[in-house]
Amino acid sequence: MNDSQKQPTSNRTPRRNRKHVGQFLFFLFLGVFILIVGRFSYISIGKKVQNVNLSAAAQQLYTANETLKAKRGSIYDANGQAIAEDTSVYSVYVVLDKRQVGLNGQKLYATNKEKIATVLAKNLPISRKKVLATLNPSSGQPFQVEFGTAGQNISLTTKEKIQAAHLNGVNFVQQEARLYPNGTFASHLIGLAQAQTAKNGQTTLIGSMGIEQAFNKELTGTNGSQKIKKDMYGYQLPGTKQKAKKAKNGDNVYTTLDTRLQTLLETEMSSVQSQVKANSMNAVLMNAKTGAILAATQRPTFNATTKSGLNQVWRNTLVQDAYEPGSTMKIFTLASSINSGNYNGNATYQSGKYTIGNQTVPDWNTSGWGTITYNKGFAVSSNVAMAHLEQQMGAKTWKSYIKKFHFLQSTNSGLPGELQGSIAFKRPIEQADTSFGQGIQVTVFQMLQGLTAVSNNGKMMKPYVISKVTDPNTNKTVKKYSPKVVGNPISSKTAQDVRKHMEDVVYKSYGIGSDYKMSGQRVAVKTGTAQVSNGSGYLSGDDNYLYSVAAMVPASNPKYVMYITMKQPHLGSKTATQLLSSIMKPVMARALQEETETKTTSTNKMPNVQGKTITAATSSLTKAGATVTTLGSGSKVVKQSVTTGTSLYHDQRVFLLTGGKVTLPSLTGWSKGDVVKLAQLEDLKLSVSGDGYVTKQSLKAGSVLTSGSTLSVTLKQNK
Repeated sequence: MNDSQKQPTSNRTPRRNRKHVGQFLFFLFLGVFILIVGRFSYISIGKKVQNVNLSAAAQQLYTANETLKAKRGSIYDANGQAIAEDTSVYSVYVVLDKRQVGLNGQKLYATNKEKIATVLAKNLPISRKKVLATLNPSSGQPFQVEFGTAGQNISLTTKEKIQAAHLNGVNFVQQEARLYPNGTFASHLIGLAQAQTAKNGQTTLIGSMGIEQAFNKELTGTNGSQKIKKDMYGYQLPGTKQKAKKAKNGDNVYTTLDTRLQTLLETEMSSVQSQVKANSMNAVLMNAKTGAILAATQRPTFNATTKSGLNQVWRNTLVQDAYEPGSTMKIFTLASSINSGNYNGNATYQSGKYTIGNQTVPDWNTSGWGTITYNKGFAVSSNVAMAHLEQQMGAKTWKSYIKKFHFLQSTNSGLPGELQGSIAFKRPIEQADTSFGQGIQVTVFQMLQGLTAVSNNGKMMKPYVISKVTDPNTNKTVKKYSPKVVGNPISSKTAQDVRKHMEDVVYKSYGIGSDYKMSGQRVAVKTGTAQVSNGSGYLSGDDNYLYSVAAMVPASNPKYVMYITMKQPHLGSKTATQLLSSIMKPVMARALQEETETKTTSTNKMPNVQGKTITAATSSLTKAGATVTTLGSGSKVVKQSVTTGTSLYHDQRVFLLTGGKVTLPSLTGWSKGDVVKLAQLEDLKLSVSGDGYVTKQSLKAGSVLTSGSTLSVTLKQNK
């Protein structure tokens, strides 16, 4: 080292001191950092700050508590076809905020508004112009936009079609909904389940009417939950386990309703209602031996799918309306007189009017029929005859039979809001009035219950509409409902005698029920006409009557009972008996036909044909007696319209979905129910006019179906 490289000692000392100071400061900061980290690690592991467990808070921050939604139980008809079941609907929204970018750089906002507008306009009831206007707001910078009612209640099929376009920024929100696949179908009896949001934000379907309300507890499942540890971006952390509690789906409820009979009854009721615009109508078909309700409906009604007509009436008028029945009550007066030993049918009386005290009982034919027998009096529906029978029995005996037939008490149907009825029975004139159905108020179910005593040879059966409740997980029956005898108000002999008198109403030359004659069957009938009460008296005018009919077929040994009421119709050119018989006869005939088919053919179950070739599936279903309609251009079955194991009735139409392009089949001769099912499967807007079977269709057979297309069909009755 030369002299020029040497440094003086006095110059090296300060540099060494600075080095020591730097080292000191480095280790000082390092120590402080370690202390701080250690302190916070210590706190986070085991300490609370201001009563907050930081460790627990951190766990909660990155642990997602997800609710596992339980499925609401389904409601089925007698053959296992779904009447009400859970489904999902969707609402669409589009993200516009360009800051929304995924971890992989994917753009999560709308990048092609023109394409979005084209796709949404094609699949939703909204114009392309309106979609573009929504996507390009004139003011503000919204995070996302929605499309009003056009973008709500979207079906799964439509959602999947939109998603197939792979549009950036287009998202969906799933919502619970209830599907009623048959539309107008015993709507007030089945009821509604509608979404309700609780305080915790959870949305649940709650029954608000009919069976949906009565069996809400059974139908409602129990939600489960699961905890998943996620990172700050919402992804599950690797190596972490899910903690889950399974959801328990609600029980399934099976009714006694027959879909074919119910659909026909709805058609016939709608036909009559369109002609007369009645204030209200009720119709029920019941098994005469068991009390099982096979079909039941009311007017006004509503379409459970679209909710159209729901605001007209919320009551299930089968049990929630009480009314004066009129002359159909004479069935019970006659039965009571015969059973109590007071009836002499060949004895005579003066018809036309009958004075009790200072009051007069008039016949509907005020001139009367002269002096006639009580047998004829029943056949011509004489009020005076019934008043005499009540006087002969005595008020005490007559009142005891009213109770034996279980009027003035609930049938305990289990349906919401059932009424007990009422009676005015203090004065002699009031007691006489009840003998021909005035001054006593009853429900449809009470009348049906009483009628079973006559149809079932004295054994009175409770009307019932639920056959069983099952656990969907095990398929085991949780509760079974069987026919129940609730009384024996009359003897078998009395019941047979009453039915013979009811035959006279139809077949005697002077009987007033000849419109109810059926080909090949003897019919037992009693017609009814009652003035409509206004609370203090009775309304006047030709349109202020309640017309009714009680019918039993076959008369000698009834299998079916039908009861129909029609309140305040505008009759026009047709009589009440003509109108009511146009409902009763085709429904009774179909019921008898079904019974014959059931006896002569074995009951087949719907096989599982999913995944099978069209040829194999069609062959299997044809052997089972079904009619097959294939939807789609695929070669294998992707979905079947009838659930595996369901009982198939003869010629039932089964739809096989194969995927791909769907062309419209010829609908000529199809029933309304089959057309409705097709529209639901292919997400079509359906317009139906007329009743019966399809004769015209707006879209040609062979045309390609697209979601949201409108299909109009015209139906006519077969001659």
